[in-house]
Amino acid sequence: EILKRVAQAVPGSVSEFPLRRRVEIVATAGLALMYAHARGVIHRDIKPENIWVGNFGEVILLDWGVAKVWGQPDDAPAHPLVASQQHKQVQALTMAGERPGTPLYMSPEQVNVNRATVDERSDIFSFGVVLYEVAALREPFRGRVIQETFDNIIHDTPPPPSSMRPEEPIPKSLDAVVMKAISKNPADRYQTVRQMLEALREVEYEA
Repeated sequence: EILKRVAQAVPGSVSEFPLRRRVEIVATAGLALMYAHARGVIHRDIKPENIWVGNFGEVILLDWGVAKVWGQPDDAPAHPLVASQQHKQVQALTMAGERPGTPLYMSPEQVNVNRATVDERSDIFSFGVVLYEVAALREPFRGRVIQETFDNIIHDTPPPPSSMRPEEPIPKSLDAVVMKAISKNPADRYQTVRQMLEALREVEYEA
């Protein structure tokens, strides 16, 4: 959970993982997401906790438990008589299975429970939220309660990451990538992960 530790500004983590390295980690996880999308699978729960860095620097995108194939219905929920307490807690955190994913990183279409419009661009939104968080060290849509978080996701546009962390120069080109990815309208986002990764490769950092 290196990215989450960095995003929470755990002492030593930011200096160990400067901005460029943090973005590289997220971009590497994006390669796995691009591979999944090419095979018709959407992850639906992209978040820092699901991006792990191994002992040798390898990056792993974890937790495909709520992933689904485009055009296929969601699995039926477990019968309450056989569901474990742990499973019930997980369901509560994901709004009783109605909104698969983690609230802070959901796309507007996930929040609206509009499954017909949840496609790869929904993952791109979540991917952009993660990128915002590891750049600005701030969650862009967090509210005091879940409903406020959902309202923020649907209605609010956060300031660009560079305005949130002036002590660590963030390129304007990175701002542009992040803000495009978290556009409210899916048509305004990158249409594929490949497009977003290509834009990230063009970002120039201060030496």
